Amino acid sequence: MVLAHMLQREVEIKAPAEKFYEICHTKTQHIANITPEKVQAVKMHEGDWGFAGSIIAWHYTIDGKEHIAKEIVEVIDDENKLVSYKVIEGDLLNEYKRFKVIVQSVPKGQGGLIKWTMEYEKLSDDIPPPEKLMEFCLHATKDIEEHLINA
Repeated sequence: MVLAHMLQREVEIKAPAEKFYEICHTKTQHIANITPEKVQAVKMHEGDWGFAGSIIAWHYTIDGKEHIAKEIVEVIDDENKLVSYKVIEGDLLNEYKRFKVIVQSVPKGQGGLIKWTMEYEKLSDDIPPPEKLMEFCLHATKDIEEHLINA
């Protein structure tokens, strides 16, 4: 039985989509400074910021519980302002056989539409969808938006 799923959400921002993409693409390490109550650290383990194949470790907190996810940057698509991360180590792999996060910044007027996609395969059918992680990403998006507007 295949337990592969996809969860998608969109959120509009007033900040330019290009600036949001820049944070996700080449300035990822700054997310911990922008939203420290959610993300405590973003560390480069291998490679360089802004390059596919790089390995990044995220230290983050959801509902008061600390988590770690080590991810490889799979895709950087400048034309579509899209970055794809594949989880290779960490807490998520306790519940999911595979887990991928895709974030795309779509220009819309003076702002943008940020599209989050989570592709995952559950280890068992009683594992819930990653709704809390998605909500975390949507709230972090709004924190980044506020930072970009006030910068």
